[in-house]
Amino acid sequence: MTSPRKLIALAALAGLALAACGSDGPDASGSPDDTLEPVDPGSTDDGGGSVPTADELGNRAFESTSVEGHELVEGTTINLMFEADLIAVRAGCNGMSGGFTFDEDALVVQQMAMTMMACDQPLMDQDTWVQEFLTSLPKIALDGETLTLTGTDATITFAEVADAELEGTTWNVTGTVENEGVSSVPEGASLTFADGTVNVNAGCNTGSGGVVITDTTITFEPIATTRMACEDDLMALEASVLAVLDGDVDYEIHGDSLLLTNSDGLGLQLTAA
Repeated sequence: MTSPRKLIALAALAGLALAACGSDGPDASGSPDDTLEPVDPGSTDDGGGSVPTADELGNRAFESTSVEGHELVEGTTINLMFEADLIAVRAGCNGMSGGFTFDEDALVVQQMAMTMMACDQPLMDQDTWVQEFLTSLPKIALDGETLTLTGTDATITFAEVADAELEGTTWNVTGTVENEGVSSVPEGASLTFADGTVNVNAGCNTGSGGVVITDTTITFEPIATTRMACEDDLMALEASVLAVLDGDVDYEIHGDSLLLTNSDGLGLQLTAA
C-alpha cells in the first residue's frame, strides 16, 4: 500500500501530478546536509515562542493570519501542513511540498516539488514568492497554536487550523491519487457524510449509499447513482471516484484536507468546502 506519510503531504496539494521545480526556481542553497540536527526543545528566538521540534509540528495544519512586509493576493492565505519530516504548502494556486529540518532557530526547507496548474499571474507570482521565502532559512517560533516565520524582508504569522469534521462537511474532490502521484480533476465532484450515509456527486452522476465510520476507516456499501452520460473527462472522474468508494477505505483528516485511500493504493484528496 502507498506510504501514508507521502500521501498525507500530497493531500494538501491541489492540482496536477507533482513535478520538480524549474531551474529558475529556488536552488535550495540552504538545504541541509546530513550534519544538521534539530535544536534542543525550548530554544527561543528573538521574537518570542520557541523553536519547535518536528514532533511538535507533526500532524498539524496552520493558516496565515498576518503577513508583514509583503501583500498577499486579496482573498488568499498561506496554508502549511506538517507531517513527519515533510511540509506541504498552499498559497492560492499550486501546491508545494518538500522535506524540512532545523538549523539552530531557522527552518530549513529542501527544494520543493510543485504542482503545475496554470492560474492568474498574481497567484503564480505569489506561489513563487512563498516558495522563495520558505527556502530562505526563515526563523521559526511556535507559541502554543501560533507559528511565526521571520525572513529577511517579511514575517508571516500562522494560527493552527482545527481538523474539519468528517460528517456534515461538504468535501470537494481536488485530486485523485495513484502510484504516489496526484492528478488534477475537473471541478464538481464532492462527498457529504451524514447519519450513516454518503451523498456523492461523482462529477457527472449523483447517488448515495450506506457507510460505517470508525476512527480510521470508512466502509462503503454499494452506491446507487443516476445513469446520465457526460463529457469524457467527467466520466473518467466519476469512474475514479467510484473506484475508491468501495468497501473498506482508510481516511485521515488534517485541517481542511481529507485523504481517502483503499487497499489498492488508489485514493482521493478532498478539501472542505
